[in-house]
Amino acid sequence: MVDRLYEPPSKEALRGTLVHSVLEHLFDLPAHQRTEEAAQQMLSTRWDALKGDDRTSKDIATMFETSDELSAWFESARPLIHSYFALETPAYLQPAAREQHFDALLPNGIAIRGVIDRVDATTDGKLRIIDYKTGKSPSPRFQADMIFQMRFYASALYLMEHNLPLRTQLLFLKDARTLTYDPVERDVDAMIDQLTALWADIEMRLDSGLFEEKPGPLCAWCSFQQYCPAFEGVPPEISSEGIKHLRKVKRGSQADQG
Repeated sequence: MVDRLYEPPSKEALRGTLVHSVLEHLFDLPAHQRTEEAAQQMLSTRWDALKGDDRTSKDIATMFETSDELSAWFESARPLIHSYFALETPAYLQPAAREQHFDALLPNGIAIRGVIDRVDATTDGKLRIIDYKTGKSPSPRFQADMIFQMRFYASALYLMEHNLPLRTQLLFLKDARTLTYDPVERDVDAMIDQLTALWADIEMRLDSGLFEEKPGPLCAWCSFQQYCPAFEGVPPEISSEGIKHLRKVKRGSQADQG
């Protein structure tokens, strides 16, 4: 975020974008038409829409070497759509929001932003957060990061609307499994403390200009090994403009916002 280095596109990420687009626009249809057949047919429509985006089309042009490779990749999205219908019956759902952007403010003035795949609401205003994952579900010892994401979303909605979701759910389409977490109010206070401490660590590193590497199991898939000292890479000179941009995340206290 500071150096804004270019990250090459991946087929997995593009497939995730395509499937998310189908599941978002599936709810444009009347309830009785939200069938798996309709969703599978929608794959081509949403793919055409993605190809029509200038930024995405440039990435696609460099991603597939042959038409057969592209065709095989496209077909690999179909099992993920099929798995979704094993987890939910969209004909019985009426989302309150899809691809909901949020921009919440912590009490100390730190802005948190993001996008929630889907928010369901009951007639009396109770909320449920749904997030689609096109990968497989994690083993129990690797679930903490996933739970953090859902606590983060729940806290953001609470800070914006003072309405704590009753339930958060991650739908893993690769193996048709659901991870559910029901937040409580103390999660919001804990998240505020956690994010405040995280921002203090970031500011300390922005002041010093030193960002230590932290090797882990995901490093093998990292696009930036050439810049990482853990792989004998050389990091670029830190961007002063990037630092200035990142510091904009803090916008003053809520009281200052009026």
